[in-house]
Amino acid sequence: MAVNDSVDPASRLAKQIETQEPDLLRSMVKTMAETLMSAEADGLCNATYGTRSEE
Repeated sequence: MAVNDSVDPASRLAKQIETQEPDLLRSMVKTMAETLMSAEADGLCNATYGTRSEE
């Protein structure tokens, strides 16, 4: 399942830093992993999130 791209990772990171989330590193790694998995899934499907390829 691809990650929903409706949340901008940069703004999410900025918000977490502002609120000083205690487990910031874990959250950052999770966000990065989800983004990478989404990009890989998009590449394998030959379509971006929310669209369909002709294949």
